[in-house]
Amino acid sequence: MASTKAPAKAPAPTIPVAYRTIDRISGPLLFVQDVANAAYGEIVEIGLPDGTRRQGQVLDSRKGLAIVQVFGPTMGMNVNETSVKFLGEVAQLPVSDAMLGRVFTGLGEPRDGGPKIVSDKKLEIVGNAMNPYSREEPSEFIQTGLSNIDVMNTLVRGQKLPIFSGAGLPHNQLAAQIVRQAKLRDSTESFAVVFAAMGITSEEANFFLKEFESTGALERTVVFLNLSSDPSMERVITPRMALTTAEFLAYERDMHILVVMTDMTNYCEALREIASAREEVPGRRGYPGYLYTDLATLYERAGKIKGRKGSITQLPILTMPADDITHPIPDLTGYITEGQIVASRDLQRRGVYPPIDVLTSLSRLMNQGIGKGRTREDHRGVADQLYASYATGKDQRALSAIVGEDSLSAVDRIYLRIAERFENEFVNQRPDEDRSIDDSLAIAWDILSELPEAELKRIKPEFIAKYRTKKAA
Repeated sequence: MASTKAPAKAPAPTIPVAYRTIDRISGPLLFVQDVANAAYGEIVEIGLPDGTRRQGQVLDSRKGLAIVQVFGPTMGMNVNETSVKFLGEVAQLPVSDAMLGRVFTGLGEPRDGGPKIVSDKKLEIVGNAMNPYSREEPSEFIQTGLSNIDVMNTLVRGQKLPIFSGAGLPHNQLAAQIVRQAKLRDSTESFAVVFAAMGITSEEANFFLKEFESTGALERTVVFLNLSSDPSMERVITPRMALTTAEFLAYERDMHILVVMTDMTNYCEALREIASAREEVPGRRGYPGYLYTDLATLYERAGKIKGRKGSITQLPILTMPADDITHPIPDLTGYITEGQIVASRDLQRRGVYPPIDVLTSLSRLMNQGIGKGRTREDHRGVADQLYASYATGKDQRALSAIVGEDSLSAVDRIYLRIAERFENEFVNQRPDEDRSIDDSLAIAWDILSELPEAELKRIKPEFIAKYRTKKAA
């Protein structure tokens, strides 16, 4: 007997309700009252009195009050005529292979005059937390073409290695050079760069775009630009857009992605502005108490996943206010990341580029990406010997300033020369100079060859015989 039961009807789609219950507007935030079931991170559409539309996101929801952060300026909004429509979905980014070679705003809109990205594939920009058990240990070398990074503070695939700079130091030039030159030693593997700039000036944006376009680097790069004239709220979204793009290219297109983010200090300043507008109790130096957690949600999206071919490597760049490495931003960043590369104002005054102080820099994963089969068998010993020789040479430089160079022993004067040569020949290189790891090690051996063999205590004798003798000949 056939069933007489009528087929169940599909539930009718929920029609978003437009609320006109804005209590107040504070900076980039709208405080909307009498809202039922607003979800954290939910996207809203804001209707202005003049008919224009802007987007926003729910930042907090409690007891019928929804705090909405506006993606854009709040100019033109008022509490009586502005409407807020809750769309029931979180922020998403349409992703596709066509993003390579494109330039976008901090919100993912085309900035290069090209078409919007049309794709059935949309990813939530908050990303998914990477299960620590699923993480694969980083173990492959990424060549930047810069001797003081490749030899002394090696960047390893899947690592997060920040650059700590200061106002007026050439970190933008350094970032552009790394984007241009970064490569894998195995040319058969797919490699691309995702570049995110937050709070930069129009002049800086033009510099980056000119550098990428003139060198052809743009073809393998996805660029997200948030200018200083753009809303600060956009700065909070920009790195998440970049990392979502990186995750798509890495884990769904099996590419190895280097994410360069500059300047993380501008990102943190935007967080502080929003926290102040929410009237939160401030933490250290006025930054929100959750600054560590927020930074971790970005930095921890780097890595390799077992069973996946792709990887994400992060190179965040931040300017230390007043060159203070104990400031909350570099301090907390150092806790989360695997080392740091520190720019030196003293080296810049000496005319050294890039002005990176190797003695205060560190790559905690360096040992996992160097050695035979990855870089070269003598890499670790050469790096250790350079560290020791440069540190000794700097001590002799300070001593000679007091007692005079003639008072130093013959070996001490050699160390003094090595410190000078290390800065002027090894660390110093042209902004368009791309050195291979073999080129960098050759320069290192040329400098170390000044030392008597008895002083080469950190290099195995077989490597001394193999490489130093060849150089001396």
